[in-house]
Amino acid sequence: MANNFKLKTKANVGVTTVGIYTAPTSTTTVVIGITAANVSSSNINVGIGITRPSADDIEIAKNIPLPQGSSLEFMQGNKIVLEQNDTLTAKSDVNNSLDMAVTIMEIT
Repeated sequence: MANNFKLKTKANVGVTTVGIYTAPTSTTTVVIGITAANVSSSNINVGIGITRPSADDIEIAKNIPLPQGSSLEFMQGNKIVLEQNDTLTAKSDVNNSLDMAVTIMEIT
């Protein structure tokens, strides 16, 4: 089995939920870190979730307040395992206001 560390990013996330990363087929992914940055000129609320093709979609963070110009390291030592085709998602309550960086390890 190969372990590959990667960084996935998404700029200008807004009010529509977007996929930040989808685990490929035949791959298990360990999410090591999630950083959210408010790049707007106002305070925002952030949501982070997981969509799963074989189970219920869930929110792992809902309406996290993120002041103007600040960032948040969401994981703080915890890990999340994504199975194949699971998608890590994000959204904000203000258009084009959120930059996301996700550090992962893919196991193939």
